[in-house]
Amino acid sequence: MHSREEILEQFSKLLDVMNDLREKCPWDREQTWDTIRSLTIEETFELSDALIQGDVEEVKKELGDILLHIVFYSKIASEDKGFDMGDVIKSLIAKLIRRHPHIYGDVVAEDSDKVKQNWEQIKIQEKGSKKNGVLDGVPKGLTGIVKAYRMQEKASQVGFDWDKPEEAYHKIEEEWNELKEAKTAAHKEEEFGDYLFALINWGRLSGINADDALERTNNKFYVRFRKMEELAEAEGKSVAELSFDEQEALYQRAKKLLAQSN
Repeated sequence: MHSREEILEQFSKLLDVMNDLREKCPWDREQTWDTIRSLTIEETFELSDALIQGDVEEVKKELGDILLHIVFYSKIASEDKGFDMGDVIKSLIAKLIRRHPHIYGDVVAEDSDKVKQNWEQIKIQEKGSKKNGVLDGVPKGLTGIVKAYRMQEKASQVGFDWDKPEEAYHKIEEEWNELKEAKTAAHKEEEFGDYLFALINWGRLSGINADDALERTNNKFYVRFRKMEELAEAEGKSVAELSFDEQEALYQRAKKLLAQSN
């Protein structure tokens, strides 16, 4: 691991490189907040994938890409005399100190739940307006699953929550019964949304992040399906020309082979 001095030296060098690129590289010189925004979103998803995979080298690489974007935005802002990297860091430090009164003040927080409650309460106070509700801090651009999780989490910080996962499970059963009874397409969609929301809530109370769990299942299905395609190709066949029963048998075979190789 690097020493604190070495890390600071590398960060200083990064700022110097960013200055050089902004001055001398035609592409970097043309970029604005708007042009790199979509790239930042892409990099964030790539970091998420690396974290899900637990790939240390990829996480390191993707964190570097995210850091580059932070430095890039700050460099562009400094050219317009808006703010610079020092302001970003200073603002972050101030927020962390302000939102951790149990460390930098006299507030008592015995566990992580109390810490999160304090954080949300302080965040609401910082908004300084009664028009801002508890859920207003959840970004509108989040995917549905992540947004549901964050809204439930925020509601929990003000006491609107089940005490135990078992209580939330009863809600899943209730929503499932309502979904089965739905007749119209619109009603089915509504009840399906309610059912998913209840599932996500039970998962949260059980210590499961629904988005992480689904992404791991997505990755698992991808690997198994690709293996199934490879097995079909080895037999001179295409998955598309097989019957569903044949596909299912091949899929189960792929699962077994992958399990044996792990």
